[in-house]
Formats: sequence, structure tokens, C-alpha cells
Amino acid sequence: MPKTTAPEPAAKTAPAHTQAPKTKKWRVVDYVTTAVLGIAVGLIFWVLALSWKVLELGFQAFPPSIGLIAGLWVLAGPLAGAIIRKPGAALLCELIAAVVEAVLGSHFGATVLLSGLIQGLGAEIIFAAFGYRRFSLWITTLSGLMAGAFMSVSENIMYNAEWQPSFQIAYAVCAIVSGAVISGIGAWYAYRAIARTGALSSFASGRIR
Repeated sequence: MPKTTAPEPAAKTAPAHTQAPKTKKWRVVDYVTTAVLGIAVGLIFWVLALSWKVLELGFQAFPPSIGLIAGLWVLAGPLAGAIIRKPGAALLCELIAAVVEAVLGSHFGATVLLSGLIQGLGAEIIFAAFGYRRFSLWITTLSGLMAGAFMSVSENIMYNAEWQPSFQIAYAVCAIVSGAVISGIGAWYAYRAIARTGALSSFASGRIR
């Protein structure tokens, strides 16, 4: 009796919504969407900047704890990285958001442009570390975490230099946690919500049920 061989198991593939685009080359729609995301998040930055003095009042008991909401300032990078999935998307989007905040008027002044560059680099590094080939909740969370870490260093140098080291460390911890939760996990689920509307049908990230 001839031997029969069992069929080889099918190779496992990543869920469609976590896959990378077929090419890393930028399209017009990539630039347009990155700009739209940057402008939208930049408006959020501007509102937060206008409200900053009021927000600070809620953290007077322990000033470094304001880092718990600092993750809002690094939202653009991880969100764009999760949606566009092209080299430079996270950095470019964070920079656009910073430019919007600066143009509309921020009491932080032109330093927001430097902050945008630093925070965008933090978010970009994680996507680059995975070769822009893998996209998932935990990678986006790492992107938010790293952006928060970069932000905490620059903020401690530019704005918190007069704080004692223990306060600066506490702020850094709060900012890193905030970056991971708000701009990492938050960005991932924001992307998923947008994708379900069908608005991302022209992106690899839009392949979601």
C-alpha cells in the first residue's frame, strides 16, 4: 500500500491589520494623511498649551506628577507610525503637529519645534528598529514609551532644570508611563477605530474587520 504523507501545515501569517505595506516608498496619499493627522493633533497640542496654566493647578501637590498627562504631547508620532507605516511618518507627523502649535501660538514658544523633533525621533526609533515591517499594539506602545522617554529628558533640561534630581526622575517616570499608555496604547486603539470606518482603505493598516 503506498504511503501517504500528511499535508504540511500552512505557514502562519500575521493578522492583516498588523502587516506592513508592500513598499516603503511614499505616495501622495501618505503625505496628505500624515499632514491631516499632524494638523489635527497639533490643534490638540495648541488647546493643551492654552490650558497649561490651569492644568498645572491640578498637580500643585506634587508638580512632577504632571508628567502623567505629558504623553498627550507625543500622540502624533505613534499614531502616524501605526497608520502610515512608512519610514519617517512618526517623525514628520510629530513635527507638523509642533509647527501647528507654534503657528497658532503657544506659551512654550519656538521650543515646541525642538520638542517635536526630539519626541518624533523617539517614536520613530521603535518602528525603525523593527525595519518598518511589524506593527502591533505592543510595538506602538513601545513607540509611545520611547517618545515619552525622549520627551522627559528634553523637558527636564529645558523646563525642569531647577527641580531637584528626585523630582526630575519622578517626572521622567510619569512621562514614560503616560507616553506608553496615552500615546502608545491610546494611539493603537485610535487607529483601530479610524480603520473600522473604512477611512484607511488605501493603507495596509486599513485591512481590518
